Amino acid sequence: MHYRQLGRSGLRVSALSLGTMTFGGGGGFAKVGHTDQAEAARILDLCLEAGVNLVDTADIYSAGASEEIVGAIVKGRREDLLLATKCRFPNEPGANGAGSSRHHITRSLDASLRRLGTDYVDLYQLHGWDGQTPLEETLAALDSVVRAGKVRYIGCSNYSAWHLMKALAVSDSRGYERFVSHQIYWSLIGRDVEAEVVPAGLDQGLGTLVWSPLAGGLLTGKYRRGVVPAEGRHLRDWGEPPIYDENRVYDVVDVLVEVAEARGALPAQVALAWLLTKPTVSSVIVGARNAEQIGQTLEAAKLELSEQERSRLDAASASPMPYPLWHQVKTVSDRLGEADAAALAAFTAKA
Repeated sequence: MHYRQLGRSGLRVSALSLGTMTFGGGGGFAKVGHTDQAEAARILDLCLEAGVNLVDTADIYSAGASEEIVGAIVKGRREDLLLATKCRFPNEPGANGAGSSRHHITRSLDASLRRLGTDYVDLYQLHGWDGQTPLEETLAALDSVVRAGKVRYIGCSNYSAWHLMKALAVSDSRGYERFVSHQIYWSLIGRDVEAEVVPAGLDQGLGTLVWSPLAGGLLTGKYRRGVVPAEGRHLRDWGEPPIYDENRVYDVVDVLVEVAEARGALPAQVALAWLLTKPTVSSVIVGARNAEQIGQTLEAAKLELSEQERSRLDAASASPMPYPLWHQVKTVSDRLGEADAAALAAFTAKA
């Protein structure tokens, strides 16, 4: 396992980190998985043995059950790893049981700390945008929990580029703690973030944490054209990520499988290795329903793709360039250095 800086912070995180959305399996999250505490402990053991040092959860996962399981299995080895959790979505009844208000953030954090059995979290993330709460209130609340020692770093998740820039501008103007990371969906069949979100993070020095790098299992190789797998979350109406063009998905999977077979690797391992070559990526979050799955997945950290393999995957998964990017590509070359111009030319050729 190798380690990367989390944005411009001094925190080093493992290239692969453990996601825990399958832990608990309560309510709608049963569609993703229902890993119990005993199996979760085996998964964590394998991750720690492989060098994983970051565990990511959220208060909404199985109505807090995921955090409770994480708290139980990290007991006695809390200082050996980093814990990340999130707040924003409904986690208690009442008019103030959701959002990014000072009220909800402080109550949610205290509840998460109790479930996790710790007095601090290493990374506290806003799970999504709240268009009703002033950012000044949200960021002041996050700043205060950092100063109180309950949180060491803050981040956001599922923000658009303008959301991200607006939040960072408020933090900078007021002297508040700044996001060090953003957690986003990014995969071989979900490259939308490359247009605006990733460049914004790159410009602002944020580390990228990637969720659903296998597109909810679509990139494991078991979903093939004309083949219906025996099981999988996309057979349970999970709906994330959405599939807009089934033929395009299968076209990408065909190339992914070819690259994997030529390397003697699993498609999932190649899909993860591809992401680890991308700019700003600090860690790719991987989950599993059982220890066998996570053992195979962790091997991706050892896989280094050749330039030719990366180019094949890039070309197969490229999406049409949205406006205004296609216009900028045609008009900004006179303002680019040699290296940037070469990168832009390569990107244009694949788009």
